[in-house]
Amino acid sequence: MSYDDSNIFAKILRNEIPCEKIYEDEFVLSFHDINPQKKIHALVIPKGKYIDLDDFSNNASKEEIVGLIKGINIVAKKLGISKDVGKGYRALSNINEHGGQEVPHLHFHLFGGEKIGKMVE
Repeated sequence: MSYDDSNIFAKILRNEIPCEKIYEDEFVLSFHDINPQKKIHALVIPKGKYIDLDDFSNNASKEEIVGLIKGINIVAKKLGISKDVGKGYRALSNINEHGGQEVPHLHFHLFGGEKIGKMVE
């Protein structure tokens, strides 16, 4: 599968669709989910054209990989949910059809601000 430039996150990265930005640097963009599932629900996406975590881990540069992981931590701290400043959070990435991925651009959901509950139901 090749990357689809018409996906919603690609459009957000190109500023064609607005978002409620939380954080941005050269590697990632983070924004609030428009349909939050928990008290705090943010998304962190790499700026590169990666379909999912498998694509990212196989093709991203070391700098992009480090940038994404550090970006997730920075966003969690900014939201007050990291273990350094809060009570913790869940980082979730859905991969492909069986994983429940809806947008074909790698993204991590950060959930927090309340007890999250079971991993899978």
